[in-house]
Amino acid sequence: MRWFRFATAVVYICAPSAPAGAAGLGVRISDTRGNAVSDAVITVAPQAAGSVQPAPTPATRVIDQKNETFIPYIEVFRPGDKVVFHNSDNTRHHAYSFAPARQFEFVLAPGESSTALQLDKLGVIAVGCNIHDQMITYLYVTDAPHVARSGEDGIAQLSNLAKGEYDVRAWHPQLRPGAGVDSQRLTIADATELKDLTFTLSLLPDPRLPPDRERAGY
Repeated sequence: MRWFRFATAVVYICAPSAPAGAAGLGVRISDTRGNAVSDAVITVAPQAAGSVQPAPTPATRVIDQKNETFIPYIEVFRPGDKVVFHNSDNTRHHAYSFAPARQFEFVLAPGESSTALQLDKLGVIAVGCNIHDQMITYLYVTDAPHVARSGEDGIAQLSNLAKGEYDVRAWHPQLRPGAGVDSQRLTIADATELKDLTFTLSLLPDPRLPPDRERAGY
């Protein structure tokens, strides 16, 4: 089955400019039971040394806190991008991270937003709430020239792939310890090709648990 579909409304997180007719890639992500996996991050990077892509314009992305949940669960950033945390709840939140790529904490009253925080280092930044333990989000900072997330149907789509050899990697925050990042090699021989890949990931249960009502009014 072909996963790349031109008609679907999929947002490309980043796809650098390429000649018209550049190849497309559809990636299906499933778990070991065959269920579609959303929020997987797919990166596509050329294997050829010295392949340099122009840096995209830095962006600022908002992570909302609503119904005691970080929204979205996964967000993709480029080095130099900024993140703002907003509190849409009627309770206070304390967003924090101890990740090596960026350490911070913001205590936000209802309706407040944090200052814009610049993300300069590559890596995954796990963010929690020090008041509501079930709240978690992941900031994925990458310099891969092509990157996208899988939707509810488990499909991620990327376009503007020039001819060449690529390393395609799939990551998800619920990957089992020691599983590492799954990778496959992709060959684009013709700029009009539409390619398909499938990844099967071994995942832990979703860590986002029902809200702890005893702490909800903090």
